[in-house]
Amino acid sequence: MELNTLLTENIDLYDGKKMYDEICKKILSNKMILAWIMKGCISEYQDIEIKDIAAKYIEGDPNVGTINVVTGENIQGLPTEELSINNGKIFYDIRYQAIVPTPSEDDFIRLIINVEGQNKYNPGYSLVKRGIHYASSTISGQYGTEFTKSDYQKIKKVISIWICRNVPKYLENTITSYDMKENNIIGGVQEKKENYDLLSVVMIYLGQAEDEVQSNVLKMLNALFSEEVSASEKITFLSTEFEISATENFESEVQIMCNFSQGIEEKGIEKGIEKGIEKGTVASIINVMDNLKLSIEEAIVAVGVPESERNNYMTTIVGLAK
Repeated sequence: MELNTLLTENIDLYDGKKMYDEICKKILSNKMILAWIMKGCISEYQDIEIKDIAAKYIEGDPNVGTINVVTGENIQGLPTEELSINNGKIFYDIRYQAIVPTPSEDDFIRLIINVEGQNKYNPGYSLVKRGIHYASSTISGQYGTEFTKSDYQKIKKVISIWICRNVPKYLENTITSYDMKENNIIGGVQEKKENYDLLSVVMIYLGQAEDEVQSNVLKMLNALFSEEVSASEKITFLSTEFEISATENFESEVQIMCNFSQGIEEKGIEKGIEKGIEKGTVASIINVMDNLKLSIEEAIVAVGVPESERNNYMTTIVGLAK
């Protein structure tokens, strides 16, 4: 792969990763892409037309977190930053409100939806727990904005959707939701669903673009984030198969994402070479990890890297995966 000159001259590895993350968030905030995610993952939208979800039911413009967000502008009262327990901050990737039609034309339900992209499946903790934390924080954060005092009836349901890449083989091309449900231990009391169905975490685990899958949202996201599919192919596929308009801005964003992905990989390997890392060995380790689904440590041993050099290779490949 030949590194784009602009990236070589102006982007170091850290900033490249940050900018790649930001352009991915921008692309995911496209209303048509969000509509496909909502239809494929949220039961309330399963029977609604994609164009209607995008045009009628996503309110305002989704708020996208940026690298240096401190307070940011609030769209629909939803900043991408908020304080968590012990004043720890949570930076959301994308947050927005959406409405769900009800049988009464004069009534509707409003949801708060958070979409997160995750390039590293095992960051040292459970992503499901993190998703629950994000959703719970969004619920508690409604106090003082959506409701005050004891007016709990105004709490809005929160859905946190996690799009995960580079996952173990057994998780690839799966979508799982974790929801609040009623469980009668003794008796058969039935509470209104809207009074307890207030939190849902959805985990989307991606596979390869060429995988045979039945889910439209998996097909779309696998192609969008594939490193084997060119920008022009992605744009054509999304336009023809998913009716996502190939506007000049969207085409530019997809091209930049692909350029950054390529540049980050090459830059990471170059930095490793400066420390005596061999580019071919790095590529071999990555191939073994992908094809045999081994951990970094297992792949390094399988390729035959001397013990004295393993830490350098580990550091280089972990950097690429972040």
